[in-house]
Amino acid sequence: MAKYFDVHPENPQPRTISQVADSVRDGALIAYPTDSCYALGCKLGSRDGIERIRTIRQLDDRHHFTLMCQDFAQLGQLVHIDNDVFRAIKASTPGSYTFILPATKDVPRRLLHPKKKTVGVRIPDHVVTQALLAELGEPLLSSTLLLPDEEDPMTQGWEIKDRLDHVVDAVLDSGECGTEPTTVVDFSDGEAVVVRRGAGDTSRFE
Repeated sequence: MAKYFDVHPENPQPRTISQVADSVRDGALIAYPTDSCYALGCKLGSRDGIERIRTIRQLDDRHHFTLMCQDFAQLGQLVHIDNDVFRAIKASTPGSYTFILPATKDVPRRLLHPKKKTVGVRIPDHVVTQALLAELGEPLLSSTLLLPDEEDPMTQGWEIKDRLDHVVDAVLDSGECGTEPTTVVDFSDGEAVVVRRGAGDTSRFE
């Protein structure tokens, strides 16, 4: 049965955030709010967490997982990024964008696209997510909480708790968030290619 954490959307309680971060460190799979929609998250190196996300979402090995980063210092350790791409990404973050980039050796091999050796990264513009990342001290491996055969992500923490009670370990609820996943921009070849139109404005990448 999943633990349920109710946090204030603008002033998240430090003790609660600390408890959730401890759960992640101990290998928990959590559902948590972001600036686009709810996501599934686990510790970066958690093989079990990755497989559980794949199972819940029915994903194949070509799926790009997202590494949720607190800031550019974390992001820069995970992906190779040149100056032009850096400037383009910097102008759009924090925000509802996921950027696909070549991964560094610090990223576990099983997270990479099998052929391209790329990974998704993003810096969210959400108070609760940022508080969790700050407490955790490292990126959070994430994937949009979009269930198979459903067009829209779930938006209510209580609904997630009800439906996923036996497949996630904790639900972090700060009220309703968005229904639209991030905009995904592929910079793996140095040029911006919009892969998915979502919550972030695509005009600057087209």
